[in-house]
Amino acid sequence: MTVSIVVPAYNQLMFTKGCIDSIRKYSEPTEIIIVDNGSSDGTKEFLAAYSDIIVITNNDNRGFAGACNQGAKAAKGEWVVILNNDVVVSPNWLTGLVEFAETKRLDIVTPAIREGEVNYDIISYSQEFIRTMAGVARIGDADGICFMVRRQVFEIIGYLDENFIIGQFEDVDFFRRAKTAGFKLGITGRSFIHHFGSITQHSIRRSTAVKPYEEINRAYYHSKWKLNRWRRFWEKRQSKARERYWRLKEKILYNHSLKEKWINGKLRYY
Repeated sequence: MTVSIVVPAYNQLMFTKGCIDSIRKYSEPTEIIIVDNGSSDGTKEFLAAYSDIIVITNNDNRGFAGACNQGAKAAKGEWVVILNNDVVVSPNWLTGLVEFAETKRLDIVTPAIREGEVNYDIISYSQEFIRTMAGVARIGDADGICFMVRRQVFEIIGYLDENFIIGQFEDVDFFRRAKTAGFKLGITGRSFIHHFGSITQHSIRRSTAVKPYEEINRAYYHSKWKLNRWRRFWEKRQSKARERYWRLKEKILYNHSLKEKWINGKLRYY
């Protein structure tokens, strides 16, 4: 069983360093592919020092979808993990993903995620979390922060849609295409990662030179899937009800949820 890990990076060198360090420390020997999306903060020079990492360098920012596709097409693994660069992983995260996917016969899987400030010990927290939540799953869902894809999915439905500029909605679109084609998705408590929280996207949004790409991507997504106002309302209502059910059940039974976030001095559950 071979796994390739693809990490798109656009500036934010400090976070990319932390991400790579955690992958190398807590992952089985695996293929690591970093796609430098035209960074200007020393990322290119930093990556040049690694001999055990495949580096793809772009002169310009090709967007999240473009970078992910470059990495996925270069990957040799039976499974391909798409991972944000503002993430740190924990022990056995990759083993947990693969075991979950194989046991449940899934095609796209996502680990449990805690977001926000790192005001806790990730290692001890992740170990306790996995002991408690290993049997917990959300079948039918996935998250663009980190998702592992069976190579067959790319072969059947293609890669991420590069018509989504910069980032946003390309992951939702990909998951929807996968489900439409009959592939199965899931989130598992057998694997845990920490996500700092859309660091690159926040940085790009602050740039006055960038178009309002979220609105553009949202409109393209709605048009692509013929989502009129009524369909959007109904799907959003169904999604919220399902997430509420999962969240409440997990919190009551385990005092955790598969999606947690530290906001305003409090850990919240999603």
